[in-house]
Amino acid sequence: MQRRNRILRQSQAIRSLVAETLITPHDFIAPLFVIEGKSVKEAIASMPGYYRFSLDLLKEEIKELWGLGIKSVLLFIKCPDALKDNKGTEALNPEGLMQRAIRAVKEAEPGMLVMTDVALDPYSSFGHDGIVEGSEILNDETVAVLAAMSLSHARAGADFVAPSDMMDGRILAIRQALEENSFTRTGIMSYSAKYASCFYGPFRDALDSAPGFGDKKSYQMDYANRREAVNETLQDVQEGADIVMVKPAMAYLDIIREIKNTVTIPVSAYHVSGEYAMIKAAAERGWLNEEKAMLESLTSIKRAGADLIATYFAKDAAKLIG
Repeated sequence: MQRRNRILRQSQAIRSLVAETLITPHDFIAPLFVIEGKSVKEAIASMPGYYRFSLDLLKEEIKELWGLGIKSVLLFIKCPDALKDNKGTEALNPEGLMQRAIRAVKEAEPGMLVMTDVALDPYSSFGHDGIVEGSEILNDETVAVLAAMSLSHARAGADFVAPSDMMDGRILAIRQALEENSFTRTGIMSYSAKYASCFYGPFRDALDSAPGFGDKKSYQMDYANRREAVNETLQDVQEGADIVMVKPAMAYLDIIREIKNTVTIPVSAYHVSGEYAMIKAAAERGWLNEEKAMLESLTSIKRAGADLIATYFAKDAAKLIG
């Protein structure tokens, strides 16, 4: 033989030396769920090992994440039912839970990059990402609220707003609102290719944001489509997105690579709640090794082309690889 490929696999030292894809804590965005109250750390049944935090405990979590080398968080809030309506009014409250959570993170660790979820479903009495009229999700009326919500988050100190709604034209509207109000340093991480996926179930449990009727297929993408993801992403780039996202991740590695090969701005991927829960459930039953499955999954997402990975495994992975 003139060529023996196994030479480069024969020890951990050589495997480490020639590894093509490496993950570090700096690759991770840690999603965090925030709830009203004090000293509240509330378990999420469908997401073993994951919690909702009140603001005081959120600060402690931020300090721990920062100590592990995680430099970015993505905030979601659980809005009390009494404050929900069809227009997402509470989303614009300058003293709302999201706005207070942004300030709490910055108080705990000023250097932490704060990204915020921008969508109406946590605030909607219908559980949809937009204003409802009859059985229709209104696009343009919703976009106006999303732009105002983004501006409210920027005023509270958010570094990036992350619109997850999939309404048409919302990136341009958000960028214009930020520019017109002198928030020229606030970034936009757009959920550009967000599919209508069954893998979001545990997340909706976490925020009590499941749709009250129908589904989200009239605005989230058909999982059968690939070219559509490229078109959506290119439009978001043209409208002013700074980072684009593919969601979910594991069942969409081909889409991540397609987007990575198409755009020149950073690409993020969301390793979603259902993907997290599947690994957790299988590990609990002894069917696979949780740590190995976690690291292999995260590495595959980065190998596919993701520059950033939003994952519920952020803390656990950082402890292993830090």
